[in-house]
Amino acid sequence: MRYNLSDICDYAKGKIDVAALDKDTYISTENMIPNKAGVMSASSLPTVLQTQAFLTGDVLVSNIRPYFKKIWFAGFDGGCSNDVLVFRAKDGVSKRFLYYVLADDRFFDYSMATSKGTKMPRGDKTAIMKYEVPDFAYEEQEKIAGILDVLDRKIQLNTAINENLAA
Repeated sequence: MRYNLSDICDYAKGKIDVAALDKDTYISTENMIPNKAGVMSASSLPTVLQTQAFLTGDVLVSNIRPYFKKIWFAGFDGGCSNDVLVFRAKDGVSKRFLYYVLADDRFFDYSMATSKGTKMPRGDKTAIMKYEVPDFAYEEQEKIAGILDVLDRKIQLNTAINENLAA
């Protein structure tokens, strides 16, 4: 059996004062790294008073040009631009499993296929929530996420080693 994405998560709601943020706690499409490589410090903060809030464990996905595959599992609370979608797992759904569902290339392909615009395509928020996801019990979600997390950490370690060797 399969679910729609809307059955396992919601778009987070809520605002945060920009004055409460700094360059390390503000996420925009500019400081999200392509190809699922996380985030870096922002170059500047927005000039508005408030922006979209996110919490530790939320999944942030750049909604502009989905083919860049910009995604991040939030490691802290903060704020983000309106061009970043904030997914929050529903009760009974593993946050890390949600991250891996959204980090799958098939999700980005679907987001592109249902996007609007040509020069700067944007994901269709309504269509995104219709993306089909597998049905697993919470315990299975945790096992799957645990295995994938170990592999991700190994890849990060190998990448760091390669960068160190190149230097």
